[in-house]
Amino acid sequence: MANGVVIVGTGHGGVQVAASLRDEGYDGPLVLLGDDAELPYHKPPLSKTFIKDDKAEPQILRAESFYTSHNIDLRLGERALRIEGKRIALENGNSLEFDTLVLATGARPRALSVPGAEFNNVMPLRNIVDARRIREAARSAEDVVVIGGGFIGLEIAATLKAGGRKVTVVEVQSRVLARGVSQAIASHVQRRLADTGVDVRADVGIARIAGSNGVASGVELVDGHLIPASLVIVGVGVVPNIELAQSAGIAISNGIKIDDAMRTSRSDILAIGDVANFRHWMTGGDVRLESVQNATDQARCAAKTIVGKPVGYDAVPWFWSDIGDMKLQMVGLVGREDRQIVAGSPDENRFSVFHFAAKRLIAIESVNRPADHMIGRRVLATDYQPDFDSLSQNPDGLKAAFAEWQSTSR
Repeated sequence: MANGVVIVGTGHGGVQVAASLRDEGYDGPLVLLGDDAELPYHKPPLSKTFIKDDKAEPQILRAESFYTSHNIDLRLGERALRIEGKRIALENGNSLEFDTLVLATGARPRALSVPGAEFNNVMPLRNIVDARRIREAARSAEDVVVIGGGFIGLEIAATLKAGGRKVTVVEVQSRVLARGVSQAIASHVQRRLADTGVDVRADVGIARIAGSNGVASGVELVDGHLIPASLVIVGVGVVPNIELAQSAGIAISNGIKIDDAMRTSRSDILAIGDVANFRHWMTGGDVRLESVQNATDQARCAAKTIVGKPVGYDAVPWFWSDIGDMKLQMVGLVGREDRQIVAGSPDENRFSVFHFAAKRLIAIESVNRPADHMIGRRVLATDYQPDFDSLSQNPDGLKAAFAEWQSTSR
């Protein structure tokens, strides 16, 4: 009897691989394995609605009945240790054999390497266990320091500030969201948070976390200033979970190296999502994207590869974040732009930035302008290229111009 497909990782990507395999007609053995003991759930709400509402429950990805009705062997709370040939050794002493393996192992929070980082009230956020700890600790916390000005850190900062805490964000880079968005968006977010009372301190390092008896009482900066803290949230990036791939001798470079069909350097092992590094069609460079969209789209691509219908991965990347009263939506990849057009009004907290490189539209970043985001996803998926000069004269005219192009190109 065939050993079938084993998927390691029960996040968005892993669950989507299982679902897509059944949609593609695969009817063989299918195991979905993860070390998280909870029924697979949505992770984006953890930094927002979940930690502010004591009664909130995890938002599950699929009902438990889905897995049974689709003959998916869901194994929760089981940790994979290593790959030995066509076999996965588990922490509980058991093992699983496979014909095809999918690594959807994601990433883990990067550890903070300063004295005091081990204190009990110093917490990262990656899963539901972390979110419950933060929610519980936040009930009695008055002074909160968030170390790291990325999406997760700023989402938590805005949420806890709205709940009445005094919140300080400390970022070692010269600005917040240094990896995620352009300077224009980052500056707006930083100003908006400051206006709500969040103390954002960028371009500053941390010397240690002060405290005693296993409990933090403050964060000391390299300049000697001590910020009081009864709760410290750590959000200084993530590290891809590559250990299983390494045990199998698979090629690694800032994640697991994959081709455009999600195959690793071992043809019987695929990888997707936060852990996967691939040559992106938009930039021509290698990237590792940390987003739900990328994980789920790559999952669908992996399923096609497994059933013998491989397609090159060409999904348009898009992202989102809710930070206080700002709905951030990004489509495309920034960092290569040489010209920008702004539509809307930053003063009204509703605007978009259109990014061009060598006269080509490469990305749109929006704050509370969802229509721009949606048209951007459609435009960047086609060969249409809006004219920079025309768009600069009428930044709200992209939808009409795109519709005209579609009508004439049929």
